[in-house]
Order: sequence, then structure tokens, then C-alpha cells
Amino acid sequence: MSIYRTVSFAFGESPPPRLDKALARDVPEEANLSRTRLARLIERGAVKVDGAVARDPKARVTEGQMVEIGVEEAEESHIRPEAIPLEVVFEDDDLIVVNKPAGMVVHPAPGTPSGTLVNALMAHCGENLSGVGGMKRPGIVHRIDKETSGLLVVAKTDAAHHGLAAQFEKHTVERYYRALVYGVPDANDPRLRGVKGASFEPGNILKITTQLARHRTDRQRQAVLFQGGRHAVTRARTIESFGTPPVLALMECWLETGRTHQIRVHLAHAGHGLVGDPVYGGKRKLPKAALPELAAAAVRSIPRQALHAAVLGFDHPVTGEVMRFEAALPRDMADLLDAVRLAV
Repeated sequence: MSIYRTVSFAFGESPPPRLDKALARDVPEEANLSRTRLARLIERGAVKVDGAVARDPKARVTEGQMVEIGVEEAEESHIRPEAIPLEVVFEDDDLIVVNKPAGMVVHPAPGTPSGTLVNALMAHCGENLSGVGGMKRPGIVHRIDKETSGLLVVAKTDAAHHGLAAQFEKHTVERYYRALVYGVPDANDPRLRGVKGASFEPGNILKITTQLARHRTDRQRQAVLFQGGRHAVTRARTIESFGTPPVLALMECWLETGRTHQIRVHLAHAGHGLVGDPVYGGKRKLPKAALPELAAAAVRSIPRQALHAAVLGFDHPVTGEVMRFEAALPRDMADLLDAVRLAV
């Protein structure tokens, strides 16, 4: 193991009884060592307490004991770099912001070992990746679905990864999406007022508050729960409506929490599923008189959920600068909106 820096400190007053928890609490913030990284360092024998190697994460510790952590050079990643074109919105030594196209998976997985955003970033960043979690790889702090387009920020260093992850955990990151949905949510709709978890805030803002968990029988879906699962809150407001009578709405959605499929499953739960969403019922039959056939055909033909991550804002994790980025709608969604606008 090649050590390139040593982190030294003493356990503070009333430390947690376990080594791993005490390290997570007391390690200096500027060391940029996550719980996962600390666990790996314990396992590798890189942690010493009062001069003795400590390999047991459950070992008891006491106040005042001296800790030395040998942080090793970042290892080469097993993920293969691939020269895939990327739309880079911003990049510096610490992070990169990209506008991901629909159809691209963010991270390699058993079903998609290549062609992902991470494969592309490995090639794009090259030697500029100083290492995240002990490995030369991009630090993914949030994801968007394969068929959702839009903005993602990715860390290039441990410091950036640590700082961005903390902001996502505290829900301070600004994330706004554009979605085309069936129907037009309205506070005066008695059906919607009867949907459990749905409410309205001033300004006709739809708020959906539920728990979310993986569906019991369909592992590709998320399910709305009211006990168990993970807390999830989505807000949405109507920007435009389309049809006579109105049968579609362009909505701006923003997240208080960020769960898998959150916007898609929440709007479907409210009865306003996303156009084109194959998982949550985005292939509804529109009333014949509501839209001309050309517009209705455009709605039927979009091959993916009409969802785009349009705005991303955060504090730069190293410089502290306030950063905010916007990405215009991709061509498929823009063309779909043009088609339904012409019908109005």
C-alpha cells in the first residue's frame, strides 16, 4: 500500500463505543474521508490507534486516544474508459457538470457494463481524476434515469465528492425538472383532493408527500407507501396546458428529496403520469376532440418519459461559489411541445 498522506487526530469527548463510528465523528472534515472510505481503510490496516493497527471496526475506543490514518494513493479503476461524446456544461479541477442525453445509463451495472456516463467521464477526464473513495473514478453523488435527460454534477476529487454528497444529504441542492403530463393538476379538482398524500400550496403548487420503496412484485418499479419505505416529497406547478379541453400540462417539478423514479411515480400516483413513461402508464388514450391527430400522434410516438432535468444549483464544494446551471429542452421534447402548441 503506497501512502501519500497521513491524517492524525485524537478522539474527542465521549466518543461512540465503536471504532468506525468514532472515526466518522472525529476525523477532520478537511480530510474528506467518507464512512465508506474509512471502513475500507480499517479493513486494509491503514488505521492505527495509539500506534497499534486497528482492524476491527467494532473495537472500543476511549477519549484522547491518538489516531493515525494512512491514506493510500488512488488505485486504477476497473471501469473501462470509452470515448463517448459528452455535452460538458462546466468543468474545473474539482467537478464536472454534464447535460446527459436520454438513453444513457449513469453508472455501469451488470446489465450495462459499458456505454455509460461513467465510462465516458473516465475517458474525458483521464489523468485529471485524482481519486474518489481511493479509486481513480468519477464520484457520482446523484443520478437521473436512463431515459431522463438533463443536468448532472460529478466529483473529480475526494474533497468535491465529500462536499457535494453533504449538500445532497441536507437537501440544499436546487433541482428543477420539466415534465409533460396527462391532465392538468388543479387545486379545485375534487378527484385530486381525494388522493392520499396530495395537497396544494399557495400558487396552485401540487405537493405530494409519501413513502417510496421497491415494488413487491415488479422490481423495476417503485411503489407509493404510507408506512415503511423512504420519505419522499415532490412539488410541481403547471407552466402551460394544451388541448380543448386541456388534456396535457407542461410542469415544473422540484425535489425536496431525491428517490429513485420519484417524480415519475409521484405524478402517476396523483393521476397525472408522464407522457411516454413505459413503466408508470404513460400511454393513455386522449379524447379525440382534444387535440388534432398530428399532435395526438406526436404524443403517442415519444419513445421515453417526457422528463428533463433543466436546472441544477449548488455551492461549489471547494471554493464555496454559488453555481447554477440551466439546460434547454432536448430536441425530442421541444418538438413534442411544438406539435401540441400548434394545436392550441
